Amino acid sequence: MTLCATLVEDRAELRILLLIAMASSCTRLCLRCRSRLCSKTVASTWQYYTQVRNCIRVTRVPTQILDGSSVIKGNHIMNQARQCNQQMFRYSDLAAKHLATEAKGDIGVEETSGADVVAYKSTLLPIRDAVLESQVSLDLDAAADISALEVISDEEAVSISFPSALPPVSASLRDYVDQSETLSKLVQLGVSLWKLEQRPNVGSMLLRLNFNTDVAPRLLFLKEIGVEDSRFGYIITHNPFFLTESLENLQSRVNYLKSKKFSSETVASMVSRAPYLLNFSVKRLDNRLGFYQEQLHLSASNTRNIVGRLPRLLCGSLEPVKENLKVCEMELGFKKNEIQQIVLAVPKVLTANKSKLIQIFDFVHNIMKVPHYMIAKFPQVLNSKYLRVRERHLFLEYLGKAQYDPTLPNYISLDRLVSVPDETFCTEFALATLEDFYLFQKTL
Repeated sequence: MTLCATLVEDRAELRILLLIAMASSCTRLCLRCRSRLCSKTVASTWQYYTQVRNCIRVTRVPTQILDGSSVIKGNHIMNQARQCNQQMFRYSDLAAKHLATEAKGDIGVEETSGADVVAYKSTLLPIRDAVLESQVSLDLDAAADISALEVISDEEAVSISFPSALPPVSASLRDYVDQSETLSKLVQLGVSLWKLEQRPNVGSMLLRLNFNTDVAPRLLFLKEIGVEDSRFGYIITHNPFFLTESLENLQSRVNYLKSKKFSSETVASMVSRAPYLLNFSVKRLDNRLGFYQEQLHLSASNTRNIVGRLPRLLCGSLEPVKENLKVCEMELGFKKNEIQQIVLAVPKVLTANKSKLIQIFDFVHNIMKVPHYMIAKFPQVLNSKYLRVRERHLFLEYLGKAQYDPTLPNYISLDRLVSVPDETFCTEFALATLEDFYLFQKTL
């Protein structure tokens, strides 16, 4: 440590000696010039000399760094030393140019020979080389002695701060949108981040994704299979884990569906409406298709029909489906062929709420006196709202027009009873005004 400090002090003394020689040479030159030239040159020389002395003070500070001060302070001093060296180089060049210009532009140029200017420049150049050499030597010495394993005090450790591009902790993905390219572009696609952040581990997963390498290739895959751009946001919002699936697996699942004679348009529609579809393996998709074909005794064409219209049958749990099939057969009393007929017309019956299904059937069959075969012929009534069915039937019954037998006059079909708007219902079936129907609803 003492040897390094001595070397730095020797370099500083050498600089001072060189500066004194430069100043004396410049003084001799100024004596042969006019007073104006002398005054300007000496002023520039002493200004330069003052700057060099200040820089020498700064460059001597690293002796304290070598004695064991903090790395952070050392780096700050090193930066100051480099700035001072740059100022020394600039003043050296300006002084040389100033002297040469004044010597050439003066009337008494015969008294100021070009040899003096050359001598002045030759005095400056070694100083510049010496400063550059000392700077390189100083950087090497500091880099050799400063270690990342050096022990620092608690105060210095607390003062160390590292700028962070992302907030360390946040309860909302909104705080990361401006810093994350992936999140900002997902927002532009229409992804609802407020829905995703409510799901565990999804927010951290999205922050780890790179848009160009993780997101963009999968969006391009969706576009290639026919999914519209407007559906990208919906798909990612409901199934963000699609972004972590490999492209090979995604392509193999699409190829399987096409091998089962699903058209390209049907596959694109299924993926758009059931985002989790492509997260399931080929084996699972095959088991699901086999289940519906076997349980409902359907042909391959009819199986594709119900799955294409309700693709979430391949994604959801099979337990509600099994339970609804048992309810239709055992509790509601439908035959297997009637259940098949109902499912082909309204696949949503398989995933409907069991209590709602029983409630509507009970009202239609026991209150409205509609037999099983008529319900199986118009199964849309099982997928309608219970309140609508009840209000309209009671209004027709109040008017004496509740007639659902196709063999009798003034027959009203179940599908039109629950599907037409209120105005059409009043004018075509009830033969009453809309105001009368609204007044009747208030009595219920």
